[in-house]
Amino acid sequence: MNGPRPTPITVSVRQRAMLQSIPRRHTASQRLIRRVRIVLALADNPAVEAVAAQLHFNRLTVRLWRDRWLQAATVLHQAEQDEASDSRLLDRIEQILTDAPRPGTPATFTPEQLVQLVAVACEPPEQSGRPIDHWTERELADELTRRGIVPAISPRSVGRFLKGSRSPTASQPLLAQRQPRRP
Repeated sequence: MNGPRPTPITVSVRQRAMLQSIPRRHTASQRLIRRVRIVLALADNPAVEAVAAQLHFNRLTVRLWRDRWLQAATVLHQAEQDEASDSRLLDRIEQILTDAPRPGTPATFTPEQLVQLVAVACEPPEQSGRPIDHWTERELADELTRRGIVPAISPRSVGRFLKGSRSPTASQPLLAQRQPRRP
């Protein structure tokens, strides 16, 4: 086979033992287990194409995790030289095999604010002193800002959050329903 030689990765005996313990844990995510399998396979055979074919993964995925492991090799080696505990070394390995932060802005609303939005939507509007029979998205947005739950929110965002928080088979509507008028 012509071309550049594959870059080998080094996995110490202790690191290999740690990596092999991860798939046996009941709490390990499948994503983490796949990455462990990639690293262990690359330690045995540094050919990215062969490992990708063996594990049925995309070669770019295998290459990504090989490169991640190579970048962190000095950190892991230093941790072993410093005689880090098994749990500390395992934490380092898991950090290496965890997704990198993705670009983008943080969420505008906290989960607590969204829970409060749903709670307000479940209240009858009369309880908030609103002269309406049922909540609209605009009324809810106004009430949330009036109560100081959020600094500002659009009616469209309120509708999106309420639509997304409802299960597809919800037995009850999320917004308070219009009650029949009493004479």
